[in-house]
Amino acid sequence: MPYWLFLLILSCPVAVSDDSSTEARKIIEDMEFLYRGVASRATLTMIVITPRHKRTLKMSSASLGQDYALFRILEPRKEFGISTLKREQEMWNYFPKINRVIKVPPSMMMGSWMGSDVTNDDLLRETELIDAYDLSMKVSESDYHITLSPKSDTVTVWAKIDYIVDRKEMLPKQQIFYDERDRKIRRMEFSETKDFEGTLLPARISVIPINKPGYKTIVEYTSLNFDPPDVKKNMFTRRNLTTRF
Repeated sequence: MPYWLFLLILSCPVAVSDDSSTEARKIIEDMEFLYRGVASRATLTMIVITPRHKRTLKMSSASLGQDYALFRILEPRKEFGISTLKREQEMWNYFPKINRVIKVPPSMMMGSWMGSDVTNDDLLRETELIDAYDLSMKVSESDYHITLSPKSDTVTVWAKIDYIVDRKEMLPKQQIFYDERDRKIRRMEFSETKDFEGTLLPARISVIPINKPGYKTIVEYTSLNFDPPDVKKNMFTRRNLTTRF
């Protein structure tokens, strides 16, 4: 084969065999596992940008596997203590100013969290991508291009998701979300790779609603600790939701 033809083939995205669905599943599993491990603690900054204003929230979080997560706002002072708890398939918000815990119904999983472009589902990873979607994959010289299409027996918000993963670094680069008319609705970009306890991860995640010019939410990890010994199942309770951790 002429060398120029070999380079041309190598540089073009190509469909992989049916066995690629197994590889694609493993890649998605690894990507979804990156930020939480078996258990994790993190501090984060969320910057909510709109055409009229910019808000900055500082938060702490703890998670245990896929089923348990606890988020608490630390700054600004006026929102200090607002918290979100996920236990398996249930979710609650706590508002300390009115000392009230409110259960979030499943119908609100795609609702905005704290006025940002991040949804409740994004924050708590309610949807298991590999369970709700069928996967297909193409491979380019630099990236894995994985397309997620809803399984016939599931109900999903997104009609399609394109998931782009860097082949060399094995880190997420971008996700693009589509509606039922195959229109791009939202883009999620991963950048600024940093070392967290020996693990390289994109420290910045930008959520951009394509149909809302001037809107963007940026989530930046300032610290991320994997498998801390104090993160156990018994900390993810409604009682702890209303106390400091």
